[in-house]
Amino acid sequence: MTTWFSPDDCRLSDFRAVVEQTTSTASYPHAVAVEQNVLIYDNPPASALPELTSALLDGPGIVVFKNAVDPTVVDRASAVFFAMIEEQKAAGVVGGDHFAKPGANDRVWGALDKFAVRDPMGFASYYANSALTLISRAWLGDGYQVTSQINVVNPGGQAQVAHRDYHLGFMSLPQALAYPAHAHRLSPGLTLQGAIAHVDMPVETGPTLYLPHSQKYAPGYLAFHQPEFTDYFNEHYVQLPLAKGDAAFFNPALFHGAGTNRTTGVRRMANLLQISSAFGRAMESVDRLAMCRALYPALLSFEGDVDNVIAASAEGYAFPTNLDRDQPVDGLAPPTQAELVRQALSEKWDEPRFAAALESQAARRLPEVAR
Repeated sequence: MTTWFSPDDCRLSDFRAVVEQTTSTASYPHAVAVEQNVLIYDNPPASALPELTSALLDGPGIVVFKNAVDPTVVDRASAVFFAMIEEQKAAGVVGGDHFAKPGANDRVWGALDKFAVRDPMGFASYYANSALTLISRAWLGDGYQVTSQINVVNPGGQAQVAHRDYHLGFMSLPQALAYPAHAHRLSPGLTLQGAIAHVDMPVETGPTLYLPHSQKYAPGYLAFHQPEFTDYFNEHYVQLPLAKGDAAFFNPALFHGAGTNRTTGVRRMANLLQISSAFGRAMESVDRLAMCRALYPALLSFEGDVDNVIAASAEGYAFPTNLDRDQPVDGLAPPTQAELVRQALSEKWDEPRFAAALESQAARRLPEVAR
């Protein structure tokens, strides 16, 4: 088995052998239909949990739940989210984006806690739905954590480039190459991606484009950066219309991307759900801010391997963060604490400048519920 993937491992012929297969309901008895290779469910029972696990792991990698959330409950939530968007615009906020031009779409980052504080009863009605609980348990088990981002693709909003999602999907090709093959295989098991439709989404509004079964292609976190794979995706993707209240959930390794909104008057709103495994956490809490402040003067004159010291002390990962204030403007993710330390050392900042930048970065990452 390959222990480290390289771009040479990405062969389109191998990819086609994985994705060019037909999904059948024979292995998924609780599914009510298969549409464009995607499994469709309508209020499946709790006994469908192992079946849903299989669907995301070694099946098409995507399932759609019809009528997951009552449309009247969705409308109440939409009113809250649109109010947040209008407040952002009034304040002159232009949001960054992971896979789209900043400002092209309307975003509400960190929408979970903002929704709960503004409308507790609306939040409770919305997140009481059994579909989210069932699919989250099917993929992640107990103790999962829900996060939410509102994405409104306005008329004329362009399609995203095909990609995979968090964690390795939010990395450049050189960054992804820094992780061994088993990390590429295990990463999808830490996250579940989902989207709840907040408006009716016929194809012309640009609902998400998917390539069923593509989550099974092992070097896919490298492949989606390569043009021939993008071209293949653009020629073979499927695109399912959704009704208000429908929800799609998929393995984060599935190749996908939002579609182009070709309408002139429909603001395509979806609640993008990212549900995380309980296991994606360290055992101990560490004050890395204090460590960086203390170490910086020593590192300015240190003659050993500074990068090794930084790796053992500073936070080397960009998430979780507050994307309202710590936005992915110059890349797929904001700069890390470790990158800030390296920059300061490279440019030989004095201690007060470094301390101020460190504190500012830490403040941007803190949660802050808008009231």
